[in-house]
Amino acid sequence: MLTPVFELTQDPDFLTVAIRVPYARVSEFDVYFEGVDFKFYAKPYFLRLTLPGRVIENGSEQGSYDADKGIFTIRLPKETPGQQFEGLNMLTALLAPRKSRTAKPLVEEIGASEVSEEAVEDDDEGFDWEIEQTPYEEVSESDLNLQCHYGFGNLRSGVFQRLQDELSEVIDIKDPDSVPAAERRQKRLAAELAKFDPDHYLADFFEDEAVEQVLKYKPWWTDTYSKMMASSGKSQEQENLAVLVSFSEDEKYQLRNFVNKSYLLDKRAHRQVYYSLIDILLAYCYEIRVTEGEKNVESAWNIRKLSPTLCWFETCTNVHEILVSFGRRVLCYPLYRHFKLVLKAYRDTIKILQLGKSAVLKCLLDIHKIFQENDPAYILNDLYISDYCVWIQKAKSRKLAALAEALKKDSLTKAQLGLELEELEAAALLVQEEETALKAACSVSRQHTPCSSPEASDSEESDSTSSSRTQDSDSEEDKLQENESKTIGCLLGPLEESSVLLTDGSGVCKNMAFLRSEGNQGKPLPPSHAAGGSGPLIEELGEQLKTKVHILEPEGSTAGNHSSVQDRNDQQTPIN
Repeated sequence: MLTPVFELTQDPDFLTVAIRVPYARVSEFDVYFEGVDFKFYAKPYFLRLTLPGRVIENGSEQGSYDADKGIFTIRLPKETPGQQFEGLNMLTALLAPRKSRTAKPLVEEIGASEVSEEAVEDDDEGFDWEIEQTPYEEVSESDLNLQCHYGFGNLRSGVFQRLQDELSEVIDIKDPDSVPAAERRQKRLAAELAKFDPDHYLADFFEDEAVEQVLKYKPWWTDTYSKMMASSGKSQEQENLAVLVSFSEDEKYQLRNFVNKSYLLDKRAHRQVYYSLIDILLAYCYEIRVTEGEKNVESAWNIRKLSPTLCWFETCTNVHEILVSFGRRVLCYPLYRHFKLVLKAYRDTIKILQLGKSAVLKCLLDIHKIFQENDPAYILNDLYISDYCVWIQKAKSRKLAALAEALKKDSLTKAQLGLELEELEAAALLVQEEETALKAACSVSRQHTPCSSPEASDSEESDSTSSSRTQDSDSEEDKLQENESKTIGCLLGPLEESSVLLTDGSGVCKNMAFLRSEGNQGKPLPPSHAAGGSGPLIEELGEQLKTKVHILEPEGSTAGNHSSVQDRNDQQTPIN
């Protein structure tokens, strides 16, 4: 037999059941309903539902069949007109068989009945979300050797003994079957401290354009939450919230494929299930925001990596502990590591919880699909998500509302994460201010530099002009020396003379000559030749030299050329 696609809706007086049975024979179908029981048969389809409220047969029931769409539509009158049936979209819970009345089961679930658990469950006892304190008890060695538990409600153990090859790709903890909860937490905190990268955090802190972009994204629950707040004057019971959240055909198909079951949880395990639910929803809200609803190949990694429940099989004891562990992992592992994303996921989770279990179930179904399409993350579906999808359909709406209020009253700061974020940001801001001051000083110095550049260029031009003039005067001196050497060569014949014009302190020029010949090279002339009146030939040559110097030198440069000639002669002629 096949379970057909079905959907339940209601109005104040009727409950409508729409059943899609393509290729079924209209002449061969059967419908039965009484109280909370509903059965439908049309070969090869069979549907059995446990309704959330009672219906009766009073002649006003109606049925129709759309041959083009293959849909049977059956309208059932309510036993109490105006009553609102709860949980009509919890398809897995509706598929549950009715409890047997003829035989008492070996294990009986206290509080279970043939109608919705939430409708008849006693809520006199409030749910305390504060940390539970228990006296210290000595743990025996035999208890330490027992296998450690994990999974939904800590009901699993020994699973990873046969999955060692895929273990490292799913979770961070090694050998979870032998590591107790306290040791898991210590190892997780040490791994987070080792993974935290200050450079990555500061890069996202100062260059947060991409972070600001994803913060502007509005997931589907944002508009739904706005609609709920707009109708805040009306009753916000579960049935009204369920109208705001609708399921797609794929999600309905997922719900029909789950196996309905009951979970026997003690008080401690019951509280732990709610705490782990917050942890998983926080990771999911972060993933949806950073990918802007477009899931990718890293989506499964993001969700399980940011959730200590899924990655380390962590068991938290209060709401604040969940927020701290989630915030630390956001700043250590994913691509975007910004504290604003932590707070945004925190607010999104509050909205989802306030929207009721329909919104929570929709998120869990999405997580289940993400893990199912990722190998080997599907193992986490078997350990946690599938059980959550079944359990949440029977959860109390008032418990979820109380959990949302407890989460809303809590708060999270950077100092509470234990990563010294405030000190790191203060040091980075100080360095940034110093760099800004240094850049300002450099810009000021650059503004003053162009003011002195014209002077420097003028000095360079003057230097180049003077150097060119010096080169010209040197060339003229070379020509003069060549003429002098020719004249002296003609007059002295075989003798070579080097004359130097010396200037004493009185400004009188004196001639000092050296005669060079084959027998007297580099020796000064006798004093009789160097004296003023004893060497007529030398005096004549000196007069001619002076005459040539005055003729060849340009006006205004006589003194400069004379000094240059004198300097050159000083270098060539030793002085006694």
